[in-house]
Amino acid sequence: MQAFESGVEESLGVGAVGKVGVLSLSLARIGATTRVRRQFQRAPLQIYQPVYLDPGRPDMAFLYLLQAGDGLVQGDRYRVDISCESDAAVHVTTLSTTNVFAARQNYASQLVNLDVGPGAVLEYLPDPVVPFRGSRFFQQTSAVVDQSATVIFGETLVPGRIARHEIHAYDAFIAETVVRRQDGTEIFSDTLSIVPAQGDDPESLGLLGPAPVVASLYMISEQADSAILVRELRAGLNEASDVFIGVSELPNRAGAVVRILGPTSRAVKSARLTAWHAGRMVLLGVPPPYLRKGDQYPMM
Repeated sequence: MQAFESGVEESLGVGAVGKVGVLSLSLARIGATTRVRRQFQRAPLQIYQPVYLDPGRPDMAFLYLLQAGDGLVQGDRYRVDISCESDAAVHVTTLSTTNVFAARQNYASQLVNLDVGPGAVLEYLPDPVVPFRGSRFFQQTSAVVDQSATVIFGETLVPGRIARHEIHAYDAFIAETVVRRQDGTEIFSDTLSIVPAQGDDPESLGLLGPAPVVASLYMISEQADSAILVRELRAGLNEASDVFIGVSELPNRAGAVVRILGPTSRAVKSARLTAWHAGRMVLLGVPPPYLRKGDQYPMM
């Protein structure tokens, strides 16, 4: 993102009060449930107290991440660190979309670090990122996963404020994903990079083509047969309509990845819920619960 830096000073620069959001959590299995053992937060990032929504996994803590304000502006630097100790079970989501406002000199960034210990289960499924006209956003998701752990996480990119006819009017959207074992061995990496300000055409066949909304869903478990996981995901998504879907086995037989492209956020969201349902049944043996956010779950 250095190509976007300039010598022009901002009125509120990087590191100023309110521009560095931090959320650091450590969760542990205590008795029959998962509890927050350690928590540090700095506005504008914060979480609510955990709730327990899943009758199939009553031990799983559900955390709703809240970002105060309307969204990220240039110079904002957010970091989310989530550590799941042995046998912990955690689901993290957000209460709304992540809006990214226009930038003149700088960019906004978010670093997400996931550390998942032996036997632990972590689901990290935030709502979509919505980059506004002229915005510049960099995100990096880094996960360290024990070989006996299960992780489901993903991201969704909506092309802008569609009601205002913003379709990929942002300057740059870059999302990097890296997953490693606890000994440092890289399992896989993935990057979604769309930089219209440097000539990228999001509607080209090499990027998104005619489908402006894109979602990725990664399902990591070395305890499950990745071929069976891919088969069940494809079967579950076979009836999904109005979307383009690809399901592939991850390198090192570590699980599966689902890529969904569609014309609307509603269509992509519906397909992602279907994929989550199918994958969860294979990896955890239970369907996803209702998250109280208006989600409509498939009947399977």
